[in-house]
Amino acid sequence: MIIAQIESQIRYVTNVNGETTDILIPVELWQQLVSSINSDNTSGLAWIDEQETKAQILADLQESVRQAAAGETFPVSEL
Repeated sequence: MIIAQIESQIRYVTNVNGETTDILIPVELWQQLVSSINSDNTSGLAWIDEQETKAQILADLQESVRQAAAGETFPVSEL
């Protein structure tokens, strides 16, 4: 989405002095913006996932393998 498209959807709130105090953004646009901020364009991972240490990634993988070996399954909505 280009900046002009974003700007056309934003509404500004002003106080009695005409000073801008807040911005109103449609929920769908907000969700798109947050999603684009929180993910890496190269890997597709969320920012928080990009910051995980290798040790934490390995620990998560080991736990997942343990759960799979034990037959523990989860609904996709919980993953």
